Amino acid sequence: MDARAINAALRRGETPSDADLSWFAEGLASGAVSDAQAGAFAMAVCLRGLSTEGRRALTLAMRDSGDVLTWDLDGPVLDKHSTGGVGDCVSLLLAPALAECGAYVPMISGRGLGHTGGTLDKMEAIPGVSTNVTEERLHELMRDVGCAIVGATSQIAPADKRLYAIRDVTATVESLDLITASILSKKLAASPDALVLDVKVGSGAFMKSVDDARALAQSLVDTANAAGCATSALITDMNQPLATALGNALEVAEVMRVMNGETFGPLGEITVALGAVLLEQAGLAKTQEDAAELLFAVLRDGRAASRFEAMVAAMGGPQDFASGWRRVLPEASVIREVKAPEAGYISAIDGEALGLAVVRLGGGRMVESDQVDPAVGLSDILPLGTRVARGTPMARLHASREDAAERAATEILAAITIAPKPPEAVPLIHERISR
Repeated sequence: MDARAINAALRRGETPSDADLSWFAEGLASGAVSDAQAGAFAMAVCLRGLSTEGRRALTLAMRDSGDVLTWDLDGPVLDKHSTGGVGDCVSLLLAPALAECGAYVPMISGRGLGHTGGTLDKMEAIPGVSTNVTEERLHELMRDVGCAIVGATSQIAPADKRLYAIRDVTATVESLDLITASILSKKLAASPDALVLDVKVGSGAFMKSVDDARALAQSLVDTANAAGCATSALITDMNQPLATALGNALEVAEVMRVMNGETFGPLGEITVALGAVLLEQAGLAKTQEDAAELLFAVLRDGRAASRFEAMVAAMGGPQDFASGWRRVLPEASVIREVKAPEAGYISAIDGEALGLAVVRLGGGRMVESDQVDPAVGLSDILPLGTRVARGTPMARLHASREDAAERAATEILAAITIAPKPPEAVPLIHERISR
C-alpha cells in the first residue's frame, strides 16, 4: 500500500478499502504519511466524498490508530458530544447528573474552537482543577466518582490529531466525511455503550441552517451506529446563547445556579433532554419521560451538585465547591453594563459575534499559545423577545481592562438587534435523529 495510490483512487471518486484506510490512518499516526500526502487526502475526500461504508471505515481506522479504552464497571458507560455553540455548558451539568442515575461518564472533551467555548477551559476555571489525566487515573475517577471531564491523551486517536491540524491549514475543515470521522474517532475511543449528539444550529453555531445540521446529525448517527455504538442526536437551537453567560468562570457559575435550584431555563431543559435519550438507550429508564423526571430531580435536589463537587475535588479542585463556588471562582476587575441604545424588542442575537467578543477579551485563544483569562465574558444576557427601554441593561460585561471593556461593549451592541416587534418563537429542540 502507498499514499499515492490511495489518493489517486480518491481523486477518481473510488472509496478505498478498509485495509487501505486503516493503513493510511496508521501512517498519519506514525509519520509514514507526509504532510503533503495527508493534505492531498483531505482535499480529495472534501471534493469527491466517501461512501457511507468508507466513512465508517475511516472513522474506525482513526479510532484504532491509538488507544481504545476498555471498562470493567457495574453500569453502562455513557457520553455526549456537542458540535459547539455559545453559552453551552451542558457537559458540566450532564456528567454528574447521569452518574447520579447509575451511569459512568468519562467525557473526553476539548478546548475552545473559534467563537465557541471549550469544556476543558470551563473546568479549569475552577482553581486547582487539572483536566490532564492519564488513562490509569481516568479509570480511578470512574471507580471513585463515576464521572470525569478530561482531555484526550496523545494516544487517543492520534491520526485525527494530525489530520485535523492539516485540514485547518488546507481549507478542508468543512467536509462532512472528515468532520464525522474526526468527532467519532475520539468519542468511540472512549468505548461508550451509548452516545447522544447535540448538533447545534443557528447564529451561534457552526451550522447555520437546519438542513446542514440535519445532514451532519444523520451522518454522525449513521456512522456511530454502524460502528456498533447506540447513538441518537438532537438538533438544538443556537440563535441565542444557551446560558445567560459566556466565559469560562461565568458559565461555571451558571451551572452551579442550576444545580443549586436558583435557575433552570434552556440550559437545564437541554441537559434533561439529552440525558433522557441516553438513560433510555442504556436501559436505566423505561421511557424518556421517566428519565427526564429522574434527571430533573437529581439536578434540583442537590445530588448532582454533590457529585460535581466530588469530581472537582478528585481532579484537584476545592473540597467544598458546591457550597463555596462564589468564594473561589475568579472575578474580573472591570464590570460594566451594556445598555440598550433604544426601546423595542431584542429581535436577533449574533451568537458568533458575541463569542468572538469574549475571545478578544481573553476568554478564548486567538492563537494556540494564548493564555485564557477565566474571569472575563458576559453575564445576565437578556433573551430574544425581551422588551427593553432605552438604557435597559442587556448584558453585564466582565473585562480585565477598561479599554478592553470599551471595545467589547461596541462589539456586543453591534451583535444585538432591537426591533419594534418581537421575533417569532423557535423551538429549543428542532428534531431528533435516531438510527
